[in-house]
Amino acid sequence: MAGTRQTTITDVAAHAGVSLATVSRVMNGNATVDPALAARVRASAAELGYSANPLARSLVLGRTQTISVVVPDLANPTFQGMLRGLSRAAVADGYHVLIADSDERVEDERLLALESRRRSDGLILCAPRMSDEQLSEVVREVAPVVLVNRTGGAPSVAADYRTPLRAIVDHLYDRGHRSFAYLAGAPHSASSAQRRQALEAARSELADCTIIEIPAGVDFASGAGALDDVLASGATAVLAFNDLSAMGLLSAASERGVAVPGRLSIAGFDDIPFARYTSPALTTAAVPMGELGARAWAALRDLLQGRTPAPALVLSPEVVVRGSTGALGPHEPTR
Repeated sequence: MAGTRQTTITDVAAHAGVSLATVSRVMNGNATVDPALAARVRASAAELGYSANPLARSLVLGRTQTISVVVPDLANPTFQGMLRGLSRAAVADGYHVLIADSDERVEDERLLALESRRRSDGLILCAPRMSDEQLSEVVREVAPVVLVNRTGGAPSVAADYRTPLRAIVDHLYDRGHRSFAYLAGAPHSASSAQRRQALEAARSELADCTIIEIPAGVDFASGAGALDDVLASGATAVLAFNDLSAMGLLSAASERGVAVPGRLSIAGFDDIPFARYTSPALTTAAVPMGELGARAWAALRDLLQGRTPAPALVLSPEVVVRGSTGALGPHEPTR
């Protein structure tokens, strides 16, 4: 039996009593069409069950209706949160999202950015690890582009990492801690510079405050592997680069019988979904990654539609105090 004939744009034009060009402009979101006429076309399309062919629409517009996102580590829940917020917002606006993972390899970021941009209408670079000089060059080559947690030659959305880290230091200092260890994470990230600014300010402004830096990574294993260095440092409070490394340190401390927060107070950063379920629950700073992703898409959408977005948007994480931090125990020495 022959199938039902598919409704075409010609059918919609005839039903609405308009030209093919008018239907095409309405279906492609052209804002110059009279609103009442556009409503009539959309009503006819709905009544006839017509929807524009995505491939045909892309050919007409010269666009793919796709954007690309390059992230440094898809395994990190922080970037997953950003992607969730971005993808939901972009899909709601009729766009597809391609994702590329540089796996923290700085040397791969530029190539991934260039290749991803060739396959899409625009690009979002999330927390790129490349140098400022490399980033400026890439931004010029891949426009339109939006940066997440980085600035330089393009619209950006970012979190403030300095203020909440200092707030965590103050929280611990007020509870008697004077000796801190900082588990340093990704050295090339812009947020690392902000974190170090917060630590330098604390060293200079808080009496008897010492903060030593312990090289570490950004994952669970690097945090667990830092326990011996933390204990040898004499620190009573630990500031981890992110929640994953804090959770690794917390797990290693539990296995070794090191009381948290009795012997060590441990704080992370990001507030990934697992942070509240550790034992004890992790003190951290809640970075609004979902909102960052949605705002990044909004900025890129403005660029794609010929509008000028705000050059820079900064969101403020909120410190969340949980059970992994507490007052300095009477048996723990201060420096």
